Amino acid sequence: METKPFTSLPLHPALLQALASLDYQQMTPIQAQSLPPMLEGRDVIGQARTGSGKTAAYGLGLLSRIDPTLTKTQALVLCPTRELADQIAKEIRRLARCLPNVKLTVLSGGISQRPQLASLEHDPHIVVGMAGRVLEHLAQGTLKLDDLKVLVLDEADRMLDADFEEASRAIVDQAPASRQTLFFSATFPDAVRGLSRRLQKQPLEITVDSAADAPQIEQIFFEVDPLRRLDALAHLLSVHQPESALVFCHTKKDAQEVETQLARRGYSVLALHGDIEQRERDEVLVRFANGSSRVLVATDVAARGLDIKDLAAVISYELPLDPDVHVHRVGRTGRAGRSGLALHLFSSRERSRLSAVEARLGTKLTIGKLPMSALAADRPVPATFVTLCVDAGRRDKLRPGDLLGALTGDAGLAKEAVGKISTFDTRTYFAIDKKMAATALKRLREGKIKGKNFRVRPIE
Repeated sequence: METKPFTSLPLHPALLQALASLDYQQMTPIQAQSLPPMLEGRDVIGQARTGSGKTAAYGLGLLSRIDPTLTKTQALVLCPTRELADQIAKEIRRLARCLPNVKLTVLSGGISQRPQLASLEHDPHIVVGMAGRVLEHLAQGTLKLDDLKVLVLDEADRMLDADFEEASRAIVDQAPASRQTLFFSATFPDAVRGLSRRLQKQPLEITVDSAADAPQIEQIFFEVDPLRRLDALAHLLSVHQPESALVFCHTKKDAQEVETQLARRGYSVLALHGDIEQRERDEVLVRFANGSSRVLVATDVAARGLDIKDLAAVISYELPLDPDVHVHRVGRTGRAGRSGLALHLFSSRERSRLSAVEARLGTKLTIGKLPMSALAADRPVPATFVTLCVDAGRRDKLRPGDLLGALTGDAGLAKEAVGKISTFDTRTYFAIDKKMAATALKRLREGKIKGKNFRVRPIE
């Protein structure tokens, strides 16, 4: 399909200015197909894989509808996890950078309500949040939807448990009937279509490049003896040696066990599951995304909303019961036109799951063979970075550039030794070359950042 420039759309000049500053020139397929009807005010149900530009699509749609001079909540985006809410908010803020005085507030669970209440003292134009927390604020009267123009459900297929559906309906009951309702998702099971029928008005359905048939992803399935599953996983990690690998397990118990066993075998590994507190979860994700850990073991629930760029491989420790979950797993690698690798282990008892995946993808699967009697010796790839934390963040007006300046200036480190910098409200994490970590820690503790002394510590 021929690509079209954003300038071909009737967008506000300030939005075109922001797109130009971000070097967003040509629209992705989901943007080209969904933006014209959204700008006309139509309800849309859009299916596109993660990384296809859907956030920018509905972000431009809702920013086109709001009136910055009206200090009322005019757009609401609902999504399943805090991480996804933060990513969506970041993208919409980038798109709104040239619009004057647009206020956006994130309302997600797992954290204190106090800063959210302060942020809601003056109505934000846009709210991005999780249904449960949004409903709490509606019940308290701290959020009102009387002037809502656009409601977005992102990752709608993941938000269909009973709690979400109940909460979303309760939210919709408080929104004007005249609102525009947008659904975006990687897959659209019947339950989502049912929800769409209840919440949308004659939606236009748009489907582009689903994760199921992403051509740039090499996908191989391996049958294994269930008792040798961990040996098989270590073999795949040792043979393929991916820069980063996300390993999916069914249960948190499996995830903990796989992490423990891989760590014993010398792999640079972390785990993500339901027992992890939010702060530790943030740190695990930061360390994996910045290269301080090569392997992340996670349950499907814990991995919701993760947006890890340049993920080299996904590995299924066992196949999921639902083939749509398989599609989500695979869609996490090979993003934005890059190649990806998806490897899946299954036992003879999981043959029916294999058949379900084959039916879902509509293609013959590649079945590989593992030399179970002569698996490769463990060859873990060590991480080249470690993560340090400065106990100061956005509230202290500490920006990534300030920290980079302190490291390359007063601390005398080469810019190449500093990796990804991640800023939170009260903390800033940064990756540093392992060989330079002790020097960086010593010099930052002895010196100052922006003229102030902040506590600096390693994250183990």
